Amino acid sequence: MTTCTPRAAWGNLLRRLHFYVGLFVGPFIFFAALTGTLYVATPQLESALYRHALYTNTVGEPLALAQQIAAAEKIVGPALQLHAVRPGLAYGETTRVMFADAELGPSEHRAIFIDPLTLEVRGDMTVYGTSGILPLRQKIDYLHNSLMMGDFGRLYSELAASWMWVSALGGIALWFSTRPKRRIVNRFQNRRRLHVILGWTLLGGMLLFSATGLTWSKWAGGNVDKLRAEMNWLTPQVNTTLSGTPVITHEHAEHRSHHGAMERPEITRDLSLFDGVFHAARDAGIDANKLEIRPARRANQAWTVAEIDRGWPTQVDTVAVDPHALQIVDRIRFDDFPLMAKLTRWGVDFHMGILFGVVNQLLLIAFGVALSVLIVWGYRMWWIRRPAQSAANPVQTLFQSWLALSRWGRGITLLVSVMLGLALPVMGTSLVVFIIVDWLRWRSTFPPSLFPSA
Repeated sequence: MTTCTPRAAWGNLLRRLHFYVGLFVGPFIFFAALTGTLYVATPQLESALYRHALYTNTVGEPLALAQQIAAAEKIVGPALQLHAVRPGLAYGETTRVMFADAELGPSEHRAIFIDPLTLEVRGDMTVYGTSGILPLRQKIDYLHNSLMMGDFGRLYSELAASWMWVSALGGIALWFSTRPKRRIVNRFQNRRRLHVILGWTLLGGMLLFSATGLTWSKWAGGNVDKLRAEMNWLTPQVNTTLSGTPVITHEHAEHRSHHGAMERPEITRDLSLFDGVFHAARDAGIDANKLEIRPARRANQAWTVAEIDRGWPTQVDTVAVDPHALQIVDRIRFDDFPLMAKLTRWGVDFHMGILFGVVNQLLLIAFGVALSVLIVWGYRMWWIRRPAQSAANPVQTLFQSWLALSRWGRGITLLVSVMLGLALPVMGTSLVVFIIVDWLRWRSTFPPSLFPSA
């Protein structure tokens, strides 16, 4: 095997890995970017499409929550159990009464939309997760997360999230190691320059979306949760038991359907408690116009009233209320969240395009389009520069590039690869596949004598 300098050996390894990630994982990243862009671009379309359910033109004082809930229960009948209520507090908004339905998927609920002034039923549809998205964006979300193929489909999004940060950082490192000392003007360098400019511009976003995407993933997500728990980065939740210890909640429950459906609540039939709990929470400082009242799952638990405004400034304070004494038994303020829990909350909300409203949407649309262009342009560069079969070199395999490293280099990369493979199982499995495919391709093209042993 031809020897090369350590710098050249590392450059060959980076180039080959960057090539394989782009060639095999690039399409998945492209599809995730495309569907993610579609997701963040459609809130206004969804609002217009379901306007009759979401809004009302009636004017006056809203009726009691108990009456609104009773109107919704007449529609669904006694078979479904009440899950939560989102009062229509802003002018012109309807109240959303959500029921647990065994025929729906995890994190899905049947929602009845009630005019809070006239008790008119304005809509009846499935809503999903904490964000409460409606059927249009729910389909886009499932497409983005799992290709609408359930847990098996989540492999694609986890593959994209696992490798995107590697591709981004590897591309930057490759540029540093191969950039010419003086400006060279030719067609290929001009194409490469655009690819590099887009890579630098999108670097921060790729790292952010890779990290937040991994927190939602099926396999790596559990490892991320364990790390966050060890580092005390998890989001605290109010203690809902009247005697017990606080529990922990996930700040992105709307995407974690793989952890199973919500437990069905066992609540009292006294609907007037909703009004009492609501006013107790208001008196305790829960002042957002977007909030959710969730009855206790068991008789010895408190109810929760949570702010669900993920915009800026973020309003996600929560109180636990004793529904009979109407006393606050616990509270969690966003201001008191650990720093990493706040950063996670903001990162997730930015990922979903809701942190800064329209500005957030426009940024993510621009990012998604630019990332798609970056990937397509990378394919174009490869297609133009692809070697003829007769000019191929077996030393350019990923495995042979790794063998060209020093003993220390091989040991460090092997250790890092094993650690990443354990932490990010989809990445580890796909890396093994890359190596096997790479080796088999060259093995079938060149005689064994061209493959020197280590």
